[in-house]
Amino acid sequence: MRELAPQVLGVLTRRFGDFDSAEDAVQEALVAAAERWTHDGVPERPGWLIQTAERRLIDHYRSELARRQREAISQDPVPEFFDQDDTLIILFMCCHPALTDASAIALTLRAVGGLSTAEIAKAFLVDEPTMAQRISRAKRRIRSSGEPFRMPTAEERPARLRNVLHVLYLIFNEGYAASGGSELQRTELSAEAIRLARMLPDEPEVDGLLALMLLLDARRAARTDADGELVPLPQQDRSLWDQARIVEGLVLLEKAAGEYQVQAAIAAVHDRAPSAGATDWRQILGLYEQLERMTGNPVVTLNRAVAAAMADGPGAGLAVLDDVDARLDGHHRLDAVRAHLLEMAGDFEVAIEQYRAAAQKTTNVAEQRYLRKRAARLKKMSQ
Repeated sequence: MRELAPQVLGVLTRRFGDFDSAEDAVQEALVAAAERWTHDGVPERPGWLIQTAERRLIDHYRSELARRQREAISQDPVPEFFDQDDTLIILFMCCHPALTDASAIALTLRAVGGLSTAEIAKAFLVDEPTMAQRISRAKRRIRSSGEPFRMPTAEERPARLRNVLHVLYLIFNEGYAASGGSELQRTELSAEAIRLARMLPDEPEVDGLLALMLLLDARRAARTDADGELVPLPQQDRSLWDQARIVEGLVLLEKAAGEYQVQAAIAAVHDRAPSAGATDWRQILGLYEQLERMTGNPVVTLNRAVAAAMADGPGAGLAVLDDVDARLDGHHRLDAVRAHLLEMAGDFEVAIEQYRAAAQKTTNVAEQRYLRKRAARLKKMSQ
């Protein structure tokens, strides 16, 4: 159903020209399918889902002035196959530049990912009515934009593709390191971002993002212990890393380009290292410097501080943090990184304060526990 949903949505949107109503009809058809297919089995002809969604859409149109025209369109034969391009068009529509990041993520996960509104709300720690309103606003914004049901033109394509990649990157990041809740990872979101990225055309920027996702996701099983506690990269059991994903990511990296390619190259240095001690931090530092020039992102500068500390000592890393203080003020990761570098420098008293400050600011429970444990361990060592 998750695979068919965006394709059915594409068929209905192309035929009726109404994304908003078509998306609602597909959701109703999925509910009907969940009930019927549980008892009767999955039908051999996927056209059943189109017919069901189309009937829901026609019911909606019966009370409108356009009823005759819409019902005439519905007499066209139901296709026995789906056009993969329909799914891509839906994906590009959901990542429309007129939408905010939050709205684009929500709409993409529902219309293309097949997640329910309740599932998306749970993933982003909001109630279901709030998420439903966010999705409704996104659909209204697309309708009012007059966006035609087609792939972007050659002139539109680069900017629109970048927007799609950005949305998928944000979805993956929320799955890889959840912004809140009791668990460090939300694997359903990172898995969905990877699945959607695989639908995109084979292009260097796409290869870069997919390589990054795979090289990071390969470590998933080692990032938490049996109790769900965070395990930092140096302490991870590398035998648990998914070697098949690493190999696939490294192959894609050879064809990649753009800022995601640089991020993937950093992940590759870690994944290739047989142990934490064998990590080539000098190479990682150079890659972060390159990425910083490309993006100007303060989080990249924060990561460069860690790399500088590992390559040249904690003093070098703390000096980098002075350049990013104002831009990341209030972000828990700034406090966490400073605490780590101060711990490396032997300044346990201030490091404890920074670990505690970081724990107070993060809304992820797994991160909170880890940071407080670091502070408690240093407190015990300093006594």
